[in-house]
Formats: sequence, structure tokens, C-alpha cells
Amino acid sequence: MADNDRWIAGINAAASVLEHEAISVLEVMIEARARNPRLAELAERARGEGIAVRSVGSEVLDRMSGGVRHQGIVLRCAAARSLDENDLMALLEASERPLLLVLDGVQDPHNLGACLRSAAAAGVTAVVLPKDRSAPVNATVHKTSAGAADRIAVVRVTNLARTLESLKQAGVWFVGLDGEAEASLYAMDLRGAVGIVMGGEGEGMRRLTRERCDFLARIPMPGEMESLNVSVATGIALFEAMRQRQAAG
Repeated sequence: MADNDRWIAGINAAASVLEHEAISVLEVMIEARARNPRLAELAERARGEGIAVRSVGSEVLDRMSGGVRHQGIVLRCAAARSLDENDLMALLEASERPLLLVLDGVQDPHNLGACLRSAAAAGVTAVVLPKDRSAPVNATVHKTSAGAADRIAVVRVTNLARTLESLKQAGVWFVGLDGEAEASLYAMDLRGAVGIVMGGEGEGMRRLTRERCDFLARIPMPGEMESLNVSVATGIALFEAMRQRQAAG
């Protein structure tokens, strides 16, 4: 068993991996006493792909899932290939009107999973993360993302500020979300090659990241709350971009 194996827990996350990335699945473990018919369906699908299915006790699943609610199933998968700056440029060139999501320091795996789910739903070209100060794409992220972590390109870069500068030279405009900004998100033109930049929990964007943004914008909030959870703010920003882009045709 390799140290860099990925462990995917939960029915929806497992179903997504078996549908979109079955070639990476090394083994499926299902709780011996489980009676959920969906588990039987997933076991049958795995066997159809030639994947070994093993019946185990719940204590084994508890241990392998790392505390994630496994719902009676855990997949052991080969480590995913890490995408880097070169892959990002290739994705950019292949997209007529790229939409990027940049997450500068999102360290809570639940928030990262929720951001990936919104990104997949909004048709984002790629999600860009720094290699440091960012949650790993682990079992919690897979489960929270409801399978989106397997459907969207997640690119980790060594130097985020330098990557943003390279992307700007390639024609991407960046809008950073900042609660102190004067401009409204809804006044931004998000129809072209655009990157939405979100800061991490608590501290927000780092200084160098903020300086690379072409525009800073805020989400207007007439209520009494001063800020939104990063995953909620990400969803609002991405779906505003999607709304504008669909209206533009």
C-alpha cells in the first residue's frame, strides 16, 4: 500500500470517482453489514471495471476514511497527477474564454471542497492554489465537493504572484474579492478571460496577490453581516460571472 494513495469516502464521492476516474481506483471497501442498495450498485459497477471489492468491518472504514463520514464505502485510489504551471498554460490556450478561480490560502478542507463544487458547477477552466498555505485535496475535500474534485483541473503553483503575472501577460484579467473595495462585484465585466481571486479564511488575500489583481470588488451586503464565508462568496462571484457570460452568448 503506497503512502501517497488517495482515500475517497462517502457514497456520492465514490460514485463520482467510479464514473469519471475508475482507472485510478485500486480497491473498493464496503461495510460488511451495510444494507444500502446504492452500495451494492457501486460494488457491481466496480467489479464491472475489474476493480477488487472487499467486505470489511466498520472500524476499518473509520480508520481509512480519516474521520470523514464514509456511509459504508471507502475507495483506495492511486495518487492523482499534480497539475502545475505548464498544465495551466495549456488549459488556457485550449479555452476560448477561460474562467479561472484563484484561492489564496484556503486552508479549511470543507471550504476548499465547497469552492471546488461551485467551480465545477460554474464551468471554471481551472482552480489555482498555492502549494503552501492551502488545504490538500484529501478525503474531506472529495466528500465536501460531491465529486467535483475529480471533474475539475486543480493546479498547484509554487509562486502564486508570479503565476498571476504570467497569466496577465497571457491576457487574463483578475478581479480580487475584498470587503473593503469600493467597486461592486456586479459592476465588473466578467465576460472575457477572467480570474476570480479569493483570499483565505480570516486574513484574506496576501499583499502580493492583491497587488497582481487588476480590479478589487466587494459583494454588496445590505444586511448586518460584515463578511461571508469564503466558499459562499466564491459561489456568488462565480455564478455572477456565469450569468454575465451566458447573457453575452
